[in-house]
Amino acid sequence: MLDFRLPAEYEDLRKTVEAFAHQEVAPVIADFYEREEFPYAIVAKMGQMGLFGLPFPEEFGGMGGDYFALCLTLEELARVDSSVAITLEAAVSLGAMPVYRFGTDEQKTEWLPHLVTGERMGAFGLTEPGSGSDAGGLTTSAKLVDGEWVINGTKAFITNSGTKITGLVTVAAVTGVGEDGRKEISSIIVPAGTPGFTVSKKYSKVGWSASDTRELSFSDCRVPEANLLGQRGRGFAQFLRTLDEGRIAIAALSVGLAQGCIDESLRYVRMREAFGAAIGTYQAIQFKIADMEARAHTARLAYYAAASKMLRGEPFKKEAAIAKLVASEAAMDNAREATQIFGGYGFMNEYPVGRFYRDAKILEIGEGTSEVQRMLIARELGL
Repeated sequence: MLDFRLPAEYEDLRKTVEAFAHQEVAPVIADFYEREEFPYAIVAKMGQMGLFGLPFPEEFGGMGGDYFALCLTLEELARVDSSVAITLEAAVSLGAMPVYRFGTDEQKTEWLPHLVTGERMGAFGLTEPGSGSDAGGLTTSAKLVDGEWVINGTKAFITNSGTKITGLVTVAAVTGVGEDGRKEISSIIVPAGTPGFTVSKKYSKVGWSASDTRELSFSDCRVPEANLLGQRGRGFAQFLRTLDEGRIAIAALSVGLAQGCIDESLRYVRMREAFGAAIGTYQAIQFKIADMEARAHTARLAYYAAASKMLRGEPFKKEAAIAKLVASEAAMDNAREATQIFGGYGFMNEYPVGRFYRDAKILEIGEGTSEVQRMLIARELGL
């Protein structure tokens, strides 16, 4: 018999994060957006709660949970704010998870105890100014010289890469040419502060204004040969696995934003009056909110299904792509409709839906555009 109810331990986590989001994040996050400032105090509290360690074993200081626990957490955070949610998502899924999945015992011992507590954050250096969806077109190079990797190149749009608590960036770089003539791509850990590693100023972004996103440059940046993450030449495969998992997490975050739009709209339509009645009594508004609820519900089931297959050890690439596609488009559609419901107030930054509208669009772009998700789904169907 199918049972879609959350087990008690997941529901307890969900409620805990829901309370944190409403009590600690909601009252202050708008000011961080206005100042485009990274919320260090909020991040520290999330670290104290163990959120950065949710899917990692206790031997490394983690909480001994799983990836679905992380997804539930991201959904609840994003119901209130996406900047805080993406900071956690990138730190865990893109920063710490590659070290845990592919790192040596020495690398895990060195980095994970700090990453799983939120004391330090990792970043994921894949995208470049000239290669986004075409990740195989990257040009950053790393040459092995006298026992050191010498790295040269530029990365773009890298989350969590320039904060005061950033500890490392895992960089995808061309380390040679394979027998088939294709680029040999490897992953290399570059600690923050390494000479030759320069972090640019924060981007001025449309949304996610309280998260950290920067361009990185490497000019004869040298790190030890032992900083190779995983097998040489397997970097592209490692990043594909990381992105497949990350798409489930982004889907969960998207569902949170979509649900947050519903939460705010329900409060508003019961209070706002027009033509002598609360606007929630008008069918035009009711239908909008009904469609918003249907989108969020469907998207939630999609990421639950993808996470379920992942945790069972079954192939989940298609399901992850479906979840990311459906959820990100639900977030964008719900943000647009919520803004319309709020009318002129929806265009004001003092209301959360204005922030949600600004934050939603990147969800259809980051960690694989909607077009890439459709391409992956079609490929998995044998087309």
